[in-house]
Amino acid sequence: MRRRPRNAGSSSGFSLIELMSVLAVAAVLMAIALPELRQLLRTLQFRAAVNDLSGAIGLARGQAIARGARVELVPAGAGGTDWSRGWIVFIDHDGDRRPGRADEVIAQHGPLADGIVIRTNFSGQQGGAYFAYNGTGRGCTDTSSAAARWGTLSLFRDGQVRRIKINMLGRARVCDPARDGASCAGEGEPP
Repeated sequence: MRRRPRNAGSSSGFSLIELMSVLAVAAVLMAIALPELRQLLRTLQFRAAVNDLSGAIGLARGQAIARGARVELVPAGAGGTDWSRGWIVFIDHDGDRRPGRADEVIAQHGPLADGIVIRTNFSGQQGGAYFAYNGTGRGCTDTSSAAARWGTLSLFRDGQVRRIKINMLGRARVCDPARDGASCAGEGEPP
Protein backbone atom coordinates (compact mmCIF):
# COMPACT_ATOMS: atom_id res chain seq x y z
CA MET A 1 0.00 0.00 0.00
CA ARG A 2 1.41 3.26 -1.04
CA ARG A 3 1.14 6.35 1.15
CA ARG A 4 -0.12 9.55 -0.26
CA PRO A 5 2.24 12.46 0.04
CA ARG A 6 1.09 15.30 2.28
CA ASN A 7 0.11 18.46 0.62
CA ALA A 8 2.65 21.08 1.60
CA GLY A 9 -0.07 23.76 1.84
CA SER A 10 -2.34 21.91 4.33
CA SER A 11 -1.78 21.92 8.03
CA SER A 12 -3.41 20.26 10.97
CA GLY A 13 -3.88 22.45 14.04
CA PHE A 14 -4.81 26.00 14.85
CA SER A 15 -3.28 29.21 13.73
CA LEU A 16 -1.98 31.64 16.30
CA ILE A 17 -4.89 34.01 15.64
CA GLU A 18 -7.46 31.26 16.19
CA LEU A 19 -5.77 30.18 19.42
CA MET A 20 -5.63 33.77 20.73
CA SER A 21 -9.32 34.26 19.86
CA VAL A 22 -10.30 31.19 21.85
CA LEU A 23 -8.17 32.31 24.81
CA ALA A 24 -9.72 35.79 24.71
CA VAL A 25 -13.25 34.35 24.78
CA ALA A 26 -12.26 32.01 27.64
CA ALA A 27 -10.81 34.95 29.59
CA VAL A 28 -14.01 36.97 29.18
CA LEU A 29 -16.13 34.02 30.32
CA MET A 30 -13.90 33.49 33.38
CA ALA A 31 -14.11 37.18 34.27
CA ILE A 32 -17.90 36.92 34.19
CA ALA A 33 -18.04 33.64 36.14
CA LEU A 34 -15.39 34.35 38.79
CA PRO A 35 -17.52 36.59 41.07
CA GLU A 36 -20.31 34.01 40.96
CA LEU A 37 -17.86 31.26 41.88
CA ARG A 38 -16.54 33.31 44.81
CA GLN A 39 -20.07 33.89 46.10
CA LEU A 40 -20.88 30.20 45.70
CA LEU A 41 -17.77 29.31 47.69
CA ARG A 42 -18.71 31.78 50.47
CA THR A 43 -22.26 30.36 50.59
CA LEU A 44 -20.95 26.80 50.82
CA GLN A 45 -18.50 27.78 53.57
CA PHE A 46 -21.38 29.35 55.51
CA ARG A 47 -23.56 26.27 55.13
CA ALA A 48 -20.68 24.05 56.22
CA ALA A 49 -20.16 26.16 59.35
CA VAL A 50 -23.86 25.93 60.25
CA ASN A 51 -23.90 22.17 59.68
CA ASP A 52 -20.65 21.60 61.57
CA LEU A 53 -21.80 23.59 64.61
CA SER A 54 -25.21 21.93 64.57
CA GLY A 55 -23.47 18.55 64.33
CA ALA A 56 -21.23 19.41 67.29
CA ILE A 57 -24.32 20.25 69.35
CA GLY A 58 -25.87 16.90 68.41
CA LEU A 59 -22.61 15.12 69.22
CA ALA A 60 -22.38 16.77 72.64
CA ARG A 61 -25.95 15.78 73.46
CA GLY A 62 -25.52 12.23 72.16
CA GLN A 63 -22.28 11.73 74.10
CA ALA A 64 -23.85 13.09 77.28
CA ILE A 65 -26.68 10.56 76.97
CA ALA A 66 -24.36 7.68 76.01
CA ARG A 67 -21.91 8.37 78.84
CA GLY A 68 -24.43 9.51 81.44
CA ALA A 69 -22.18 12.48 82.14
CA ARG A 70 -22.14 16.24 81.58
CA VAL A 71 -20.57 17.11 78.22
CA GLU A 72 -19.67 20.69 77.31
CA LEU A 73 -19.39 22.53 74.02
CA VAL A 74 -17.22 25.67 74.26
CA PRO A 75 -15.58 28.10 71.85
CA ALA A 76 -11.94 27.29 71.08
CA GLY A 77 -9.08 29.72 71.40
CA ALA A 78 -7.76 31.92 74.15
CA GLY A 79 -10.47 33.15 76.49
CA GLY A 80 -13.07 30.80 75.08
CA THR A 81 -15.46 33.49 73.87
CA ASP A 82 -15.10 33.56 70.07
CA TRP A 83 -17.04 30.79 68.33
CA SER A 84 -15.57 31.73 64.92
CA ARG A 85 -12.20 30.40 66.19
CA GLY A 86 -13.76 26.93 66.40
CA TRP A 87 -15.15 24.85 69.24
CA ILE A 88 -14.42 21.89 71.46
CA VAL A 89 -16.71 19.12 72.75
CA PHE A 90 -15.34 17.61 75.95
CA ILE A 91 -16.04 16.15 79.37
CA ASP A 92 -15.01 18.73 81.96
CA HIS A 93 -13.60 16.59 84.79
CA ASP A 94 -11.94 19.52 86.61
CA GLY A 95 -14.96 21.88 86.31
CA ASP A 96 -13.14 24.89 84.84
CA ARG A 97 -15.14 24.99 81.56
CA ARG A 98 -11.90 24.81 79.54
CA PRO A 99 -10.39 21.63 78.16
CA GLY A 100 -7.24 20.65 80.03
CA ARG A 101 -5.10 17.67 80.90
CA ALA A 102 -7.67 16.13 83.22
CA ASP A 103 -10.47 16.48 80.66
CA GLU A 104 -11.49 14.18 77.83
CA VAL A 105 -11.75 15.93 74.46
CA ILE A 106 -14.37 14.24 72.28
CA ALA A 107 -14.19 16.49 69.20
CA GLN A 108 -12.58 19.71 68.11
CA HIS A 109 -13.30 22.04 65.18
CA GLY A 110 -10.87 24.58 63.77
CA PRO A 111 -11.47 28.21 62.84
CA LEU A 112 -14.29 29.14 60.48
CA ALA A 113 -13.84 30.91 57.17
CA ASP A 114 -13.27 34.67 57.33
CA GLY A 115 -16.39 36.79 57.69
CA ILE A 116 -18.54 34.26 59.56
CA VAL A 117 -19.77 35.77 62.83
CA ILE A 118 -21.48 33.82 65.61
CA ARG A 119 -23.53 35.48 68.36
CA THR A 120 -25.11 33.66 71.28
CA ASN A 121 -28.12 34.32 73.43
CA PHE A 122 -28.46 31.71 76.18
CA SER A 123 -30.58 31.64 79.29
CA GLY A 124 -28.24 32.48 82.14
CA GLN A 125 -25.99 34.38 79.70
CA GLN A 126 -23.86 35.52 82.64
CA GLY A 127 -22.33 32.04 82.59
CA GLY A 128 -20.45 32.86 79.41
CA ALA A 129 -20.15 31.27 76.00
CA TYR A 130 -20.70 27.55 76.44
CA PHE A 131 -23.37 24.94 76.21
CA ALA A 132 -23.55 21.87 78.43
CA TYR A 133 -25.68 18.73 78.37
CA ASN A 134 -26.39 16.52 81.35
CA GLY A 135 -26.59 12.72 81.24
CA THR A 136 -30.26 12.80 80.18
CA GLY A 137 -29.52 15.02 77.17
CA ARG A 138 -30.99 18.20 78.58
CA GLY A 139 -29.21 21.52 78.38
CA CYS A 140 -27.81 22.51 81.76
CA THR A 141 -25.48 25.00 83.39
CA ASP A 142 -21.88 24.10 83.97
CA THR A 143 -22.39 24.20 87.74
CA SER A 144 -25.64 22.24 88.00
CA SER A 145 -26.96 19.38 85.90
CA ALA A 146 -30.47 20.15 87.19
CA ALA A 147 -30.53 23.85 86.16
CA ALA A 148 -31.85 24.16 82.60
CA ARG A 149 -30.05 26.20 79.95
CA TRP A 150 -31.33 26.90 76.46
CA GLY A 151 -30.80 29.52 73.80
CA THR A 152 -29.78 30.48 70.28
CA LEU A 153 -26.57 30.55 68.31
CA SER A 154 -26.90 32.97 65.38
CA LEU A 155 -24.53 32.74 62.41
CA PHE A 156 -24.09 35.67 60.01
CA ARG A 157 -22.23 36.21 56.73
CA ASP A 158 -22.88 38.41 53.69
CA GLY A 159 -26.51 38.99 54.60
CA GLN A 160 -27.11 35.30 55.27
CA VAL A 161 -28.48 34.39 58.70
CA ARG A 162 -29.05 31.00 60.26
CA ARG A 163 -29.98 30.28 63.82
CA ILE A 164 -29.48 27.14 65.84
CA LYS A 165 -32.25 27.12 68.43
CA ILE A 166 -31.78 24.85 71.44
CA ASN A 167 -34.93 24.27 73.49
CA MET A 168 -35.32 23.47 77.20
CA LEU A 169 -35.10 19.75 76.49
CA GLY A 170 -31.76 20.21 74.75
CA ARG A 171 -33.02 19.56 71.23
CA ALA A 172 -31.52 21.74 68.52
CA ARG A 173 -32.96 22.87 65.21
CA VAL A 174 -31.58 25.07 62.46
CA CYS A 175 -33.80 27.80 61.07
CA ASP A 176 -33.65 30.66 58.58
CA PRO A 177 -35.34 33.88 59.75
CA ALA A 178 -36.11 34.91 56.17
CA ARG A 179 -38.00 31.68 55.60
CA ASP A 180 -39.29 30.83 59.08
CA GLY A 181 -40.21 34.31 60.34
CA ALA A 182 -41.06 34.82 64.01
CA SER A 183 -40.42 31.18 64.93
CA CYS A 184 -36.76 31.87 64.13
CA ALA A 185 -36.31 35.07 66.15
CA GLY A 186 -32.97 35.73 67.77
CA GLU A 187 -30.19 38.21 68.16
CA GLY A 188 -29.93 40.84 65.40
CA GLU A 189 -27.19 41.47 62.89
CA PRO A 190 -23.64 41.81 64.19
CA PRO A 191 -22.11 45.32 64.30
